[in-house]
Amino acid sequence: MSAAREPSRYAADGTRPAADARRAVERLNPPNRLWGSNGVAFGPDGRLYVAQFLAGQISAVDPATGEVEVVVPMDSPVQSPDDLAFGADGSMYIADLVPGRVWRRAPDGEYTLVSGDVANPNGITCLGDRLFVNEMKPDGRLMELFPDGREPVVLTGGLALGNAMQVGPDGHLYYPHMMSGPNPLLTGQVWRIPPDGGVPEVVADDVHQPVAVRFDQGGVLHVLSRGPEGIVTRVDLHGSGSRTLVTSGVVGLDNAAFDTENRMFVSSYASGGVTEMRPDGRVREIVPRGLDGPYGVTIDLGGTVYAADHYRVARPEPSPEGGVTTHALLHFSHGIVADGELLHLTSQFGQVQTYDPGAGTTRERAGGLRRPLGIAVAPDGSLVVAESDAGRVVAVDERDALTVLADGLEQPVDVAFDAEGRCYVSDERLGAVLRVEAQGPPTVVLDGLDAPQGLAVLGEELFTVETGRRGLRALSLTTGESRTDAEDLPVGPPPGVVPRAEPALFAHGMPGMARRFAGLAAGPDGSLLLSANGEGTVLKLTPRGTPDPASGP
Repeated sequence: MSAAREPSRYAADGTRPAADARRAVERLNPPNRLWGSNGVAFGPDGRLYVAQFLAGQISAVDPATGEVEVVVPMDSPVQSPDDLAFGADGSMYIADLVPGRVWRRAPDGEYTLVSGDVANPNGITCLGDRLFVNEMKPDGRLMELFPDGREPVVLTGGLALGNAMQVGPDGHLYYPHMMSGPNPLLTGQVWRIPPDGGVPEVVADDVHQPVAVRFDQGGVLHVLSRGPEGIVTRVDLHGSGSRTLVTSGVVGLDNAAFDTENRMFVSSYASGGVTEMRPDGRVREIVPRGLDGPYGVTIDLGGTVYAADHYRVARPEPSPEGGVTTHALLHFSHGIVADGELLHLTSQFGQVQTYDPGAGTTRERAGGLRRPLGIAVAPDGSLVVAESDAGRVVAVDERDALTVLADGLEQPVDVAFDAEGRCYVSDERLGAVLRVEAQGPPTVVLDGLDAPQGLAVLGEELFTVETGRRGLRALSLTTGESRTDAEDLPVGPPPGVVPRAEPALFAHGMPGMARRFAGLAAGPDGSLLLSANGEGTVLKLTPRGTPDPASGP
């Protein structure tokens, strides 16, 4: 489909990316106005406030119109908001997951640090002017915090990764036991504890992959599932104890909020958006869902485009999800490359994996790497990976043995091979593309770039995404001449926003903030596929024909 003028998180007026005479630009899916959607809560103004962990911002959504306004911007003191709640005085309290902070944003917009000593704060809720938060980590704690600076009070420990919680009609704090580690062992339980402390107790068992608990206006408990089906379990705690399961189809539910009319609005960590979910499971989009990133992008021999979208592998194509189809929930996926009927991926957990879409199986090929990003298949079938935080390019052979191909790089991001089997790597911090040599250090083939990331080869030309200048650069591998093929691409943070320094990859055993990665892939028709992570789309850049000779090589 053509690139319509639609609102996006990159440019509010939906302006199309510009391109020069060489390449036409087409969106393969509509833009995503939210950079993922996590915690949601209605504010005093009646708008639904949405925490966006991957963006580091919070937006307010008008449920009637779908209008989105950024309230807590990317360059605020808040780094990675995952959940939020409103106090009795209208203050917004924010769980800042990665750095382990809890913030108060006063009604006048002033920020105050409530606590910097909570490990992975996630679930957060208020009871009048009292503030409670839990930790998303194995053996996590649930505690009361005090904005006036008093020492926190720990109500209980032993949480199997706490998450979205709420005060129930009985005044108790209800919270899910989400899972117990990176390789999930699901507990399927909902617990409660009095707000002044006491013995925690299980109130619901064998619940499908619980990620959040919410009560409607009638006091019925709703437990959201984080799985692909979008299951919500309703539990009547005060009557017969009966349960009702409703399937919404919203992949990767994260949180929910009920308005004064008892309408339920849900968020999705996997695809963003805001969706009204009706009692029978039917849904109505308020803010359309889409791609959270995307990060790496690839195309298989059959012409199917896949994007690694942090929490999943997705296809930019029409579907009930709104222009994007979730192929599989593969958490923390960043780099991706098609190889026959297989997909190879890199993970923020430091893994290289091979995923078989037909069988639905995943095989780990390497682990313990330091922020692996771009991945390519070498002529000999090995997997070559840019190990960004280690400054290396490594290869994983068919026996899963790892070999270092290049070392001492500053910040490698992506890798690609030319027709002669030569390997190239983009180095974001160095501002260059280098050729990996069989012997000796890599050779610079193109420098003076501004934060190059995605890399691809078409014939005798090499292409890279300059995320600093938001352009596509081309290099002739035969003459060494270079040119700009497209400009004003929606990659990176919105114009005018300077990204903050990234935190550590892991915090208390959980992934830190994801490094934005604008992937690039070559299509069989001479087109290029670009991860337009500034607006949540995959762009197809197609040659227009014979360029004007005056425009350069």
